[in-house]
Amino acid sequence: MRNPRNERVSSDIDSAKAERTCILSGGKAARDDFVRLAISPDGLVLPDVHARAPGRGAWIGVSRADLEKALAKGKLKGALARAFKGAPLSIPDDLAERIEQALVRALTDRLGLELKSGKLLMGSDRIAQNAREGRVTWLGHAADASEDGSRKLDQAWRVGREAEGSGLKGTRLPLDRDTLSVALGRDNVVHLALTDRGAADRVASLLQRLLHFRGQADESAAGMVDDNGQAHAASVTTN
Repeated sequence: MRNPRNERVSSDIDSAKAERTCILSGGKAARDDFVRLAISPDGLVLPDVHARAPGRGAWIGVSRADLEKALAKGKLKGALARAFKGAPLSIPDDLAERIEQALVRALTDRLGLELKSGKLLMGSDRIAQNAREGRVTWLGHAADASEDGSRKLDQAWRVGREAEGSGLKGTRLPLDRDTLSVALGRDNVVHLALTDRGAADRVASLLQRLLHFRGQADESAAGMVDDNGQAHAASVTTN
């Protein structure tokens, strides 16, 4: 994606730390907390979840439900017209769905990269062993994982982190086992674990944006252990 021909607008993607403003709510937050929209050469508004498309972008930090309301009432069209300085725009009717699918893809792609780097573990037995040995930094369960299987791994993790009685639990992901299996190229992926804090932070950031857009619990630190080895006991769930 790029700006339409002859549109002379400046880029807004040079600094990840600078605050961005949601064009709908007016709220401010870091770039990684919002979703960027960019326009294709023919003026189609599309999600740019990695904030890589050149030229001017528009940032949104509202839920899917609020975005769909703004689209239906014409508020999104007006906000985008102001953000893109009057450039010709075409807003797809399924923009909200495109954003959600892009966020899901970003999360699963990240999990795949962590798998290739050797930082992502799969398989209950392997995860349980590493968890008991204190090597797991983040633990995740598919949306349709059994309560019994998740509970056993949660317990193994608490033992390894000397956090028994803390209520520490893995993150209940907004992705089912079929989605995870296809994304990671493995059969029956139900439980996941990360052994690196940096990897856990990267996954948590993308998970936070997806959950926020879905209007679900927004607890990116859930299912993680911080730099001091302290556990975060909150659990991310799906509606």
